[in-house]
Amino acid sequence: MKFKSDIEIARSAKKIPIADVAKKLGISYDDIVPYGHDKAKISDNFLKKISSKKKGKLILVTAINPTPAGEGKTTTTVGLGDGLNAIGKKTAICIREASLGPCFGMKGGAAGGGQAQVVPMEEMNLHFTGDFHAITSAHNLLSAMIDNHIYWGNKEQIDIRRIVWKRVLDMNDRALRDIVTSLGGAPNGYPRQAGFDITVASEVMAILCLADDLKDLKQRLGNIIIAYRRDKSPVFCKDIKADGAMTVLLQQAMQPNIVQTLENNPALVHGGPFANIAHGCNSVIATKAALNLADYVVTEAGFGADLGAEKFLNIKCRKANLKPSAVVLVATVRALKMNGGITKEKLGEENLLAVEKGCDNLGRHIENLKSFGIPVIIAINHFISDTENEISKIKEYVLKKDCEAILCKHWEKGSEGTIELAKKVAEIADNDEGQFSTLYPDKMNLLEKIETICKKIYRADEVIADKTIRDQLQSWEENGYGNLPVCMAKTQYSFTTDPNRRGAPTGHSIPIREVRLSAGAGFIVVVCGDIMTMPGLPKIPSAENIYLNENSQIEGLF
Repeated sequence: MKFKSDIEIARSAKKIPIADVAKKLGISYDDIVPYGHDKAKISDNFLKKISSKKKGKLILVTAINPTPAGEGKTTTTVGLGDGLNAIGKKTAICIREASLGPCFGMKGGAAGGGQAQVVPMEEMNLHFTGDFHAITSAHNLLSAMIDNHIYWGNKEQIDIRRIVWKRVLDMNDRALRDIVTSLGGAPNGYPRQAGFDITVASEVMAILCLADDLKDLKQRLGNIIIAYRRDKSPVFCKDIKADGAMTVLLQQAMQPNIVQTLENNPALVHGGPFANIAHGCNSVIATKAALNLADYVVTEAGFGADLGAEKFLNIKCRKANLKPSAVVLVATVRALKMNGGITKEKLGEENLLAVEKGCDNLGRHIENLKSFGIPVIIAINHFISDTENEISKIKEYVLKKDCEAILCKHWEKGSEGTIELAKKVAEIADNDEGQFSTLYPDKMNLLEKIETICKKIYRADEVIADKTIRDQLQSWEENGYGNLPVCMAKTQYSFTTDPNRRGAPTGHSIPIREVRLSAGAGFIVVVCGDIMTMPGLPKIPSAENIYLNENSQIEGLF
């Protein structure tokens, strides 16, 4: 059977005017800022008006560790949102915006797939409403103002050896990781070592996604540490008066975007920090708006539950005072077989032993999520090659973990394929007893927080951190930052720092390469193993197969 590609399905969507989509959430035409006929922003004035409304139920969608076989977390998020609407539950979907890096690299787009997509798919995966460009511009404005401040006398006594603010670009480009700037003589400034991160790793991105409003945004931007003086005292963004102009650049980007699913249900798409090098969740302002407008809100956290869900629960929920009522953990037969040691070429063959072995990864995530006190349900994202025996094997395993697994066919059937899951999720959310708690308290010291995540979530035996890193953490504690949560930057493919160790490994160590203080965002970034905050392109990037056809339609974007 030949199926249509995601982009073919998206092009054939029967979209309705974005004003009609907004009406489903009680948003009038005067309260949106249209970007064409099929996408809009929700106005700042409207967001202020709804801030005291009754809150809906928050449902988190996460997944097992990603594999080349595919898991379909965003697809399941969209499918579940459509399913809840189909059974009469007023539901909004909240997901992240796509980065150009993975679109032209290896991962592809981030709008779902099959009959469970958010549209307009091409625009969402490319420039969309310009939010990422605004974030990139605001970040690099600060970079330019740092060098300009030094050039014109350096009133703040910045030690150019201790500038910690890099530049950013929304593209995978390994050549920019480490560079030298200001070459060419005195008119160009003082030469120094510098570098680029990808935009989704920018602290400005994290700040936009955690800020409550424009006032909070400006304050957080002002608190960004850009450098240190010779006495090692910090220099802040507000010290060189960059926070005001940065806020201006981000004013419209702070307004959540509203689009629609293939079934014309509302989806808020806003913000996009990566989960392996940032905190991996859509914006707080979009999530809170959705909770004020809908009875149920389905959102996702990037990559596997060991990264995205852990950060969603320990960082976003802590900072925004959110409490999820249920967690949907996505798994596929194919991905579990890869975790069980089967190569991609043999995934189409029934292999119950590999499924059983791969379930160790699923079980680890179930245990981890339950430790937060949230009810967990498993969504088996169906592939055509799955057999009844393999599906039964997963369901049997999950029952032993005191959970339930439901087969979902949303990729093929849309909401029809998630009705059973939607009914169960609504039942769980409605009966939520409110036992959620974060993994560690604010008052725990920073190294202990890191060790808690590494040992309780990754099941590592030890954390390897040299004296320089330990001294740096202690110094931040002495300067009042000890109550911050930690954001682990680690490979998404494994519980370890080795992307090739699948399953549920134990007896490993987590080496810390670097720690960064994101004082504006309000967390400590812990860079582990070989993870890069500026990724590179693969040997054959997706960009090689993206082009405009003779009808000026985009091909190769998926």
